[in-house]
Amino acid sequence: MSKSESLSIIKLAERITTEAEAYKMLEDMRWGEDLSRQSCPKCASVRKFYFIKPKEGETRKTNRGTATQRRRWKCADCRHQFSVLTGTIFHGTHISVRKWLFVIFEMCASKNGISAREIERKYELTAKSAWFMTHRIREAMKREPLAGLLANTTVVADETFIGGKPKNKHRQGRPARLGGRGPGGTVGKTAVLSLVDKSSGEVRSRVVPDVSGDTLKEAIADQVDTPSSHLHTDGWLGYRKLGRDFESHEYVDHSTYEYVRGDVSTNQAENYFSQLKRGLDGTHHHVSTKHLHRYLAEFDFRYTTRTVSDTERMRKLVDQTQGRRLSWKPVTER
Repeated sequence: MSKSESLSIIKLAERITTEAEAYKMLEDMRWGEDLSRQSCPKCASVRKFYFIKPKEGETRKTNRGTATQRRRWKCADCRHQFSVLTGTIFHGTHISVRKWLFVIFEMCASKNGISAREIERKYELTAKSAWFMTHRIREAMKREPLAGLLANTTVVADETFIGGKPKNKHRQGRPARLGGRGPGGTVGKTAVLSLVDKSSGEVRSRVVPDVSGDTLKEAIADQVDTPSSHLHTDGWLGYRKLGRDFESHEYVDHSTYEYVRGDVSTNQAENYFSQLKRGLDGTHHHVSTKHLHRYLAEFDFRYTTRTVSDTERMRKLVDQTQGRRLSWKPVTER
Protein backbone atom coordinates (compact mmCIF):
# COMPACT_ATOMS: atom_id res chain seq x y z
CA MET A 1 0.00 0.00 0.00
CA SER A 2 1.67 3.21 -1.17
CA LYS A 3 1.75 6.25 1.10
CA SER A 4 -0.04 8.35 -1.51
CA GLU A 5 -2.97 5.94 -1.77
CA SER A 6 -6.23 7.28 -0.37
CA LEU A 7 -8.75 4.88 1.12
CA SER A 8 -12.51 4.88 1.57
CA ILE A 9 -14.80 2.07 2.73
CA ILE A 10 -15.53 1.19 -0.92
CA LYS A 11 -11.85 1.18 -1.90
CA LEU A 12 -10.95 -0.83 1.18
CA ALA A 13 -13.60 -3.44 0.34
CA GLU A 14 -12.25 -3.70 -3.20
CA ARG A 15 -8.68 -3.95 -1.93
CA ILE A 16 -9.15 -6.77 0.60
CA THR A 17 -11.54 -9.30 -0.92
CA THR A 18 -9.80 -12.24 0.82
CA GLU A 19 -8.21 -12.80 4.22
CA ALA A 20 -4.79 -13.23 2.57
CA GLU A 21 -5.08 -9.79 0.97
CA ALA A 22 -6.01 -8.34 4.37
CA TYR A 23 -2.84 -9.87 5.88
CA LYS A 24 -0.72 -8.41 3.05
CA MET A 25 -2.24 -4.97 3.54
CA LEU A 26 -1.60 -5.09 7.28
CA GLU A 27 2.01 -6.15 6.60
CA ASP A 28 2.44 -3.22 4.20
CA MET A 29 1.07 -0.76 6.77
CA ARG A 30 3.10 -2.15 9.68
CA TRP A 31 6.35 -3.17 7.99
CA GLY A 32 6.36 -1.18 4.74
CA GLU A 33 6.01 -2.48 1.19
CA ASP A 34 9.68 -3.54 1.21
CA LEU A 35 9.36 -5.06 4.72
CA SER A 36 12.14 -2.73 5.88
CA ARG A 37 10.53 -2.25 9.30
CA GLN A 38 9.98 -5.96 9.95
CA SER A 39 11.46 -7.33 13.18
CA CYS A 40 11.24 -10.55 15.16
CA PRO A 41 8.85 -10.22 18.11
CA LYS A 42 10.93 -12.71 20.12
CA CYS A 43 14.62 -11.76 19.63
CA ALA A 44 14.09 -8.29 18.02
CA SER A 45 16.34 -9.25 15.09
CA VAL A 46 15.95 -7.26 11.88
CA ARG A 47 18.46 -9.27 9.83
CA LYS A 48 16.54 -11.79 7.73
CA PHE A 49 13.14 -13.51 7.62
CA TYR A 50 11.66 -16.33 5.57
CA PHE A 51 8.08 -16.45 4.39
CA ILE A 52 6.61 -19.91 5.00
CA LYS A 53 4.69 -20.55 1.81
CA PRO A 54 1.51 -22.64 2.13
CA LYS A 55 1.42 -25.94 0.25
CA GLU A 56 -1.91 -25.15 -1.40
CA GLY A 57 -2.17 -21.61 -2.80
CA GLU A 58 -2.75 -19.16 0.05
CA THR A 59 -4.49 -21.58 2.44
CA ARG A 60 -2.83 -23.69 5.11
CA LYS A 61 -4.08 -25.98 7.86
CA THR A 62 -3.75 -25.13 11.53
CA ASN A 63 -2.79 -27.61 14.25
CA ARG A 64 -6.51 -28.23 14.76
CA GLY A 65 -7.01 -29.05 11.10
CA THR A 66 -8.97 -25.92 10.18
CA ALA A 67 -8.15 -23.91 7.06
CA THR A 68 -6.59 -20.45 7.43
CA GLN A 69 -4.99 -17.86 5.15
CA ARG A 70 -2.72 -16.52 7.88
CA ARG A 71 0.71 -15.56 6.51
CA ARG A 72 3.56 -16.93 8.64
CA TRP A 73 7.21 -15.87 8.79
CA LYS A 74 10.33 -17.40 10.35
CA CYS A 75 13.22 -15.48 11.91
CA ALA A 76 16.61 -16.51 10.49
CA ASP A 77 18.32 -15.95 13.87
CA CYS A 78 16.09 -17.56 16.52
CA ARG A 79 13.90 -19.66 14.15
CA HIS A 80 10.79 -18.30 15.81
CA GLN A 81 7.64 -18.34 13.68
CA PHE A 82 5.36 -15.32 13.78
CA SER A 83 2.84 -13.29 11.83
CA VAL A 84 1.98 -9.61 11.52
CA LEU A 85 -0.49 -10.12 14.40
CA THR A 86 2.06 -11.39 16.95
CA GLY A 87 2.56 -9.12 19.95
CA THR A 88 0.00 -6.56 18.79
CA ILE A 89 -3.58 -5.66 19.68
CA PHE A 90 -4.59 -8.40 17.20
CA HIS A 91 -2.68 -11.13 19.06
CA GLY A 92 -4.81 -14.24 19.63
CA THR A 93 -7.85 -12.83 17.86
CA HIS A 94 -10.50 -15.12 16.37
CA ILE A 95 -11.98 -12.28 14.32
CA SER A 96 -10.91 -12.04 10.69
CA VAL A 97 -8.26 -9.46 9.79
CA ARG A 98 -10.64 -8.10 7.13
CA LYS A 99 -13.13 -7.14 9.84
CA TRP A 100 -10.35 -5.65 11.97
CA LEU A 101 -9.24 -3.38 9.11
CA PHE A 102 -12.80 -2.25 8.38
CA VAL A 103 -13.48 -1.40 12.03
CA ILE A 104 -10.12 0.39 12.42
CA PHE A 105 -10.87 2.52 9.36
CA GLU A 106 -14.35 3.38 10.67
CA MET A 107 -13.00 4.37 14.09
CA CYS A 108 -10.36 6.54 12.43
CA ALA A 109 -12.74 8.17 9.97
CA SER A 110 -15.78 8.79 12.21
CA LYS A 111 -15.42 12.13 14.00
CA ASN A 112 -17.95 11.17 16.65
CA GLY A 113 -16.74 7.59 16.97
CA ILE A 114 -18.69 4.41 16.38
CA SER A 115 -20.45 2.37 19.04
CA ALA A 116 -19.81 -1.30 19.77
CA ARG A 117 -23.48 -2.04 19.12
CA GLU A 118 -23.20 -0.61 15.61
CA ILE A 119 -20.10 -2.71 14.92
CA GLU A 120 -21.96 -5.75 16.26
CA ARG A 121 -24.75 -5.23 13.71
CA LYS A 122 -22.63 -4.25 10.72
CA TYR A 123 -19.93 -6.92 11.01
CA GLU A 124 -21.93 -9.82 12.48
CA LEU A 125 -20.07 -10.02 15.78
CA THR A 126 -21.31 -10.74 19.27
CA ALA A 127 -21.81 -7.78 21.59
CA LYS A 128 -18.86 -8.83 23.77
CA SER A 129 -16.53 -9.30 20.79
CA ALA A 130 -17.42 -5.90 19.32
CA TRP A 131 -17.01 -4.17 22.69
CA PHE A 132 -13.65 -5.81 23.40
CA MET A 133 -12.49 -5.16 19.84
CA THR A 134 -13.09 -1.42 20.14
CA HIS A 135 -11.23 -1.28 23.46
CA ARG A 136 -8.23 -3.03 21.91
CA ILE A 137 -8.21 -0.45 19.13
CA ARG A 138 -8.43 2.35 21.70
CA GLU A 139 -5.41 0.80 23.42
CA ALA A 140 -3.43 1.42 20.23
CA MET A 141 -4.74 4.98 20.07
CA LYS A 142 -3.11 5.84 23.40
CA ARG A 143 -0.28 8.34 23.31
CA GLU A 144 3.18 6.82 22.96
CA PRO A 145 4.76 6.20 26.40
CA LEU A 146 7.91 8.07 25.34
CA ALA A 147 6.05 11.02 23.82
CA GLY A 148 7.76 13.36 26.29
CA LEU A 149 6.60 16.59 27.87
CA LEU A 150 5.02 19.52 26.06
CA ALA A 151 7.85 22.10 26.08
CA ASN A 152 8.67 25.56 24.68
CA THR A 153 5.06 26.14 23.70
CA THR A 154 1.78 27.67 24.80
CA VAL A 155 -0.56 25.27 26.53
CA VAL A 156 -4.31 25.79 26.88
CA ALA A 157 -5.69 24.05 29.97
CA ASP A 158 -9.35 23.56 30.75
CA GLU A 159 -11.53 21.09 32.61
CA THR A 160 -14.99 19.70 32.09
CA PHE A 161 -17.35 17.23 33.73
CA ILE A 162 -18.67 14.07 32.10
CA GLY A 163 -21.96 12.49 33.17
CA GLY A 164 -25.71 12.97 33.10
CA LYS A 165 -27.40 15.89 34.80
CA PRO A 166 -28.16 15.01 38.43
CA LYS A 167 -31.61 16.59 38.15
CA ASN A 168 -32.51 14.04 35.44
CA LYS A 169 -31.62 10.99 37.54
CA HIS A 170 -34.16 8.78 39.26
CA ARG A 171 -35.10 9.92 42.71
CA GLN A 172 -33.20 7.11 44.47
CA GLY A 173 -30.01 7.91 42.57
CA ARG A 174 -30.27 11.68 42.67
CA PRO A 175 -27.77 13.50 44.94
CA ALA A 176 -29.09 15.69 47.72
CA ARG A 177 -27.48 18.76 46.19
CA LEU A 178 -26.65 19.47 42.59
CA GLY A 179 -23.39 21.36 43.11
CA GLY A 180 -22.12 24.42 41.30
CA ARG A 181 -20.25 25.18 38.07
CA GLY A 182 -23.06 25.04 35.56
CA PRO A 183 -26.84 24.66 35.43
CA GLY A 184 -26.72 20.86 35.68
CA GLY A 185 -24.35 20.74 38.66
CA THR A 186 -21.20 18.64 39.01
CA VAL A 187 -22.11 16.22 41.82
CA GLY A 188 -21.87 12.62 40.59
CA LYS A 189 -19.95 13.61 37.45
CA THR A 190 -16.37 12.74 36.46
CA ALA A 191 -13.82 15.54 36.04
CA VAL A 192 -11.64 15.57 32.92
CA LEU A 193 -8.63 17.84 32.36
CA SER A 194 -7.45 18.56 28.80
CA LEU A 195 -4.24 20.25 27.70
CA VAL A 196 -3.96 21.59 24.14
CA ASP A 197 -0.66 22.55 22.55
CA LYS A 198 -1.47 25.73 20.60
CA SER A 199 1.41 25.23 18.14
CA SER A 200 0.96 21.57 17.18
CA GLY A 201 -2.73 21.13 18.04
CA GLU A 202 -1.99 18.04 20.13
CA VAL A 203 -4.43 17.38 22.96
CA ARG A 204 -3.78 15.34 26.10
CA SER A 205 -6.71 14.46 28.34
CA ARG A 206 -6.97 12.57 31.58
CA VAL A 207 -9.52 11.76 34.25
CA VAL A 208 -8.85 13.62 37.51
CA PRO A 209 -10.46 13.05 40.93
CA ASP A 210 -11.28 16.76 41.34
CA VAL A 211 -10.31 20.16 39.97
CA SER A 212 -8.55 21.54 43.03
CA GLY A 213 -5.31 23.46 42.58
CA ASP A 214 -3.13 20.63 43.90
CA THR A 215 -4.72 18.03 41.64
CA LEU A 216 -4.44 20.25 38.56
CA LYS A 217 -0.83 21.10 39.37
CA GLU A 218 0.18 17.45 39.61
CA ALA A 219 -1.69 16.48 36.44
CA ILE A 220 -0.22 19.34 34.40
CA ALA A 221 3.33 18.79 35.70
CA ASP A 222 3.15 15.20 34.40
CA GLN A 223 2.58 16.45 30.84
CA VAL A 224 4.19 19.88 30.54
CA ASP A 225 7.68 21.29 31.01
CA THR A 226 6.34 24.25 32.99
CA PRO A 227 9.45 26.53 33.18
CA SER A 228 9.72 26.73 29.38
CA SER A 229 6.00 26.97 28.57
CA HIS A 230 3.19 29.53 28.70
CA LEU A 231 -0.23 28.75 30.18
CA HIS A 232 -3.62 30.01 29.02
CA THR A 233 -6.69 29.19 31.16
CA ASP A 234 -10.01 30.55 32.30
CA GLY A 235 -10.41 32.31 35.63
CA TRP A 236 -10.81 29.18 37.78
CA LEU A 237 -8.92 29.79 41.03
CA GLY A 238 -7.29 26.36 40.89
CA TYR A 239 -4.96 27.62 38.13
CA ARG A 240 -3.73 30.75 39.92
CA LYS A 241 -1.08 29.14 42.13
CA LEU A 242 0.23 26.60 39.58
CA GLY A 243 0.50 29.37 36.99
CA ARG A 244 3.54 30.68 38.87
CA ASP A 245 5.50 27.61 37.75
CA PHE A 246 5.11 28.60 34.09
CA GLU A 247 7.11 31.18 32.19
CA SER A 248 3.85 33.13 32.01
CA HIS A 249 0.20 32.59 32.88
CA GLU A 250 -2.66 34.51 31.30
CA TYR A 251 -6.36 33.86 31.69
CA VAL A 252 -9.73 35.09 30.50
CA ASP A 253 -12.47 35.78 33.05
CA HIS A 254 -15.67 34.06 31.92
CA SER A 255 -17.57 35.47 34.90
CA THR A 256 -17.28 38.93 33.33
CA TYR A 257 -18.12 37.55 29.85
CA GLU A 258 -14.52 37.78 28.70
CA TYR A 259 -13.78 34.88 26.34
CA VAL A 260 -10.97 36.21 24.14
CA ARG A 261 -8.27 38.78 24.83
CA GLY A 262 -5.72 39.03 22.05
CA ASP A 263 -4.41 35.49 21.56
CA VAL A 264 -5.52 34.40 25.05
CA SER A 265 -8.56 32.13 25.23
CA THR A 266 -9.63 28.59 26.06
CA ASN A 267 -11.40 28.13 22.74
CA GLN A 268 -9.13 25.30 21.58
CA ALA A 269 -10.01 23.22 24.63
CA GLU A 270 -13.70 24.16 24.37
CA ASN A 271 -13.70 22.99 20.74
CA TYR A 272 -12.29 19.66 21.83
CA PHE A 273 -14.87 19.31 24.62
CA SER A 274 -17.72 19.97 22.20
CA GLN A 275 -16.50 17.14 19.95
CA LEU A 276 -15.89 14.85 22.91
CA LYS A 277 -19.35 15.34 24.43
CA ARG A 278 -21.07 15.11 21.06
CA GLY A 279 -19.47 11.70 20.61
CA LEU A 280 -20.04 10.43 24.14
CA ASP A 281 -23.66 11.62 24.32
CA GLY A 282 -24.73 11.05 20.72
CA THR A 283 -22.81 7.90 19.78
CA HIS A 284 -22.09 6.02 22.99
CA HIS A 285 -24.88 7.49 25.18
CA HIS A 286 -23.21 6.27 28.37
CA VAL A 287 -19.56 5.71 29.32
CA SER A 288 -18.54 4.33 32.70
CA THR A 289 -15.91 6.11 34.77
CA LYS A 290 -13.84 2.92 34.72
CA HIS A 291 -13.39 3.02 30.93
CA LEU A 292 -13.59 6.78 30.36
CA HIS A 293 -9.80 7.06 29.99
CA ARG A 294 -9.95 4.70 27.00
CA TYR A 295 -12.54 6.87 25.24
CA LEU A 296 -10.45 9.96 26.00
CA ALA A 297 -7.49 8.29 24.27
CA GLU A 298 -9.68 7.69 21.21
CA PHE A 299 -10.91 11.28 20.96
CA ASP A 300 -7.42 12.63 21.73
CA PHE A 301 -5.98 10.57 18.88
CA ARG A 302 -8.54 11.73 16.33
CA TYR A 303 -8.36 15.37 17.42
CA THR A 304 -4.55 15.44 17.39
CA THR A 305 -4.45 13.94 13.89
CA ARG A 306 -7.39 15.96 12.54
CA THR A 307 -5.23 17.67 9.88
CA VAL A 308 -4.21 14.43 8.15
CA SER A 309 -6.30 12.16 5.93
CA ASP A 310 -8.27 9.17 7.20
CA THR A 311 -5.75 6.91 5.45
CA GLU A 312 -2.78 8.50 7.21
CA ARG A 313 -4.61 8.35 10.53
CA MET A 314 -5.26 4.64 9.99
CA ARG A 315 -1.63 4.05 9.03
CA LYS A 316 -0.45 5.84 12.17
CA LEU A 317 -2.79 3.75 14.31
CA VAL A 318 -1.63 0.46 12.80
CA ASP A 319 1.96 1.56 13.39
CA GLN A 320 1.15 1.89 17.11
CA THR A 321 -0.34 -1.60 17.53
CA GLN A 322 2.96 -3.29 18.41
CA GLY A 323 3.37 -4.01 22.13
CA ARG A 324 -0.19 -2.92 22.93
CA ARG A 325 -1.67 -6.38 23.51
CA LEU A 326 -4.75 -6.18 25.72
CA SER A 327 -6.34 -9.26 27.29
CA TRP A 328 -9.92 -9.69 28.46
CA LYS A 329 -9.30 -9.90 32.21
CA PRO A 330 -7.75 -6.43 32.82
CA VAL A 331 -10.61 -4.81 30.89
CA THR A 332 -13.44 -6.60 32.69
CA GLU A 333 -12.15 -7.08 36.25
CA ARG A 334 -13.81 -4.86 38.84
